[in-house]
Amino acid sequence: MAIRRERAHVDPVSPEPPVPDEARVVRGEDWYGREFAGERFERYTFYDMDWTEAVNDGAVFDECTFSGVRFNASRHTGAAFTNCTFRRCGFFDARFEQCKVVGSLFQQCEFSLIQVTGGDWSFAGLPGADLRGAVLDGVRMREADLTAARLEGAVVRGVDLSGAMLHSTTLTGADLRGSDLSSLDPLTVRLGGAKIDPEQAAVIATALGLDVC
Repeated sequence: MAIRRERAHVDPVSPEPPVPDEARVVRGEDWYGREFAGERFERYTFYDMDWTEAVNDGAVFDECTFSGVRFNASRHTGAAFTNCTFRRCGFFDARFEQCKVVGSLFQQCEFSLIQVTGGDWSFAGLPGADLRGAVLDGVRMREADLTAARLEGAVVRGVDLSGAMLHSTTLTGADLRGSDLSSLDPLTVRLGGAKIDPEQAAVIATALGLDVC
């Protein structure tokens, strides 16, 4: 699937958002605890909704916009959110397992206690995201935009970050073991107290111009 947006370097909210298709606008509805099973939504816009404790098993959302949607304590398994935009959404204690979130952009969202296991989040835009304490385990995040993101104390294990944008990212105290750090510039990130394995140490040393013998 082609990615049709440019990756962001900041966390803007567009002053001129695309005009939604009124026939595909869902506004203010309470979907607390709703169950999704293989449904498909294309170019829908969801405004100010409660998706708390929703259970999403394999639903597909393509080019959808979520604004002010609360995903707190929701569970998503094998679902897809491709080329979507999330504005001012809440993901407190949300769980994503083996989901596809390719090309989606997150703006001014809250991620407390979020857990992501497996799946593909390549090209996702998370600039400036507050991911402190998040768990990212075995996720593919190739060329994801994590510019200035905060990942203090996060678990980022076995994550494919090849080509990811990590300028000004804070990784202090994070567990990075097993992740691809080939695109990390140690001079532009904060790494104090982060946990890394010997192979990653060699990659970082090489990036600093050291000769690893």
